[in-house]
Amino acid sequence: MARSSRDYRDVDGVLILDKPIGLSSNQALQQLRRLYRARKAGHCGSLDPLASGVLPVCMGQATKFSSYLLGAHKTYRATCRLGQTTTTGDAEGDIIESQAVTIDHSLLPRVLQDFVGQIEQIPPMYSALKHQGRRLYQLARAGKQVERAPRRVEIFELKLLSCDSERLEIEVCCSKGTYIRTLAEDIGKALACGAHLIALRRIAVDSLQEQDSITLDRLQQLASQGMQPLERLLLPVTAALTHFAELRLDADASRDIRQGKRIKLTASPGAGLYRLVSSEGVFIGLGEVGPDAELAAKRLMNTGR
Repeated sequence: MARSSRDYRDVDGVLILDKPIGLSSNQALQQLRRLYRARKAGHCGSLDPLASGVLPVCMGQATKFSSYLLGAHKTYRATCRLGQTTTTGDAEGDIIESQAVTIDHSLLPRVLQDFVGQIEQIPPMYSALKHQGRRLYQLARAGKQVERAPRRVEIFELKLLSCDSERLEIEVCCSKGTYIRTLAEDIGKALACGAHLIALRRIAVDSLQEQDSITLDRLQQLASQGMQPLERLLLPVTAALTHFAELRLDADASRDIRQGKRIKLTASPGAGLYRLVSSEGVFIGLGEVGPDAELAAKRLMNTGR
């Protein structure tokens, strides 16, 4: 039975969900939202149905800051099938070509190292990007191919975990917008045997780690015991902002920034975004320091609820 809007409530915090294979990120989000009866919730960075792992979910006031977590570094463990390319770049597609795999394993670390740093990727046709108002995957399903402009992304670290005659397993730390399917295909090209992605697990989003995630099955078990066990799993809103340095404000500055005033700092910590905290240690929101050492509010917590 569907819940009415009256059944939902204000819930603030961040949950690290371990998304299972087979569900879209939105399907997993809606299940979690029903369990918490959360009035407002959103996930931070989609995972394909074939992928599993860390899916941060922001609820309530945390949703104000979810865009900053969307841009955070992400780490994946990926398994590539060598010797085969597919229409989609992953296991969902049809096999286009099969080739013999003859890899000089002594050269493999050097090949992978060539992908570390800023690289250009051509987005796959089976992606949610739009072309003239239509999703690329919609065009692909209609049998159409369109030109896609290369996009610059960054691979911060690329580790070789294992490799045999059929499979290559890697760990990738990368920037927002990186397509691991495309990376698998490009590595296959560099190895002159072709490849496609057959398994993908996200193990970290910034400081949010796989070992701290919780499955939907476990959440459902806890929900049978009431709301308290579920609420104890919620991280504070600041869990989505650990990649920003903290800036502590005195009582006058805290009051002024909440009122929308700009503050001239006597000593600038450097231009950029900061987590603003009161002298009592209460999180106020995000603020931006300009090159002139002036602090302005960017996103603030609502203290009026």
